[in-house]
Amino acid sequence: MRVEFPEFRLGTVLATSFTGTLSERHGEAVERIPTPQRLVDWLAVYGLAVDSCTPAQLDLARALRESIHAAATAAATQEALPESAVQVINDRSAQGRAAAVLTPEGERRWQLSSASRVEDALGVIAADAIGIIAGERDGKLALCASPTCRAAFFDTSQSRTRKWCDMNTCGNRQKKARFLATHGKKPRSAD
Repeated sequence: MRVEFPEFRLGTVLATSFTGTLSERHGEAVERIPTPQRLVDWLAVYGLAVDSCTPAQLDLARALRESIHAAATAAATQEALPESAVQVINDRSAQGRAAAVLTPEGERRWQLSSASRVEDALGVIAADAIGIIAGERDGKLALCASPTCRAAFFDTSQSRTRKWCDMNTCGNRQKKARFLATHGKKPRSAD
């Protein structure tokens, strides 16, 4: 019997995409990496293939994810970064052994150590988060306007006024609710 998991919400920014592995944080939370193998699958999608993952490494990953979310949320709302979140991000960054390599196509890729450890992949994600939160990339951190989501995302739109972490999920859901409220119709229940 094959177990079905929620689809990954893929984005173009590694660190904020990683925080999206837990969505609907203020509603009915959806965990997209519930098992060690599912983390291995997510890392492979982002070019950070690892051989395996233990439950302890999954715990490290989730702690990093929540720390990035807390720090990105604080940065987006211009509040002080939580010290505990900063410590976890820094620890994961320092403990990873990965190198940036240039491909023949002129793109940067990450090369993990020969052992392909989860900790190396987490180091790459932590380094990406540091760059974003420190303001080293062109864009700005923002929070999804959906009251049940409130995911941190990196807005690279020209006007820097994007409202939704993902237009295909949160944006459409909010626009549909607004349309139905304006036109006096009740949404149909999902059977």
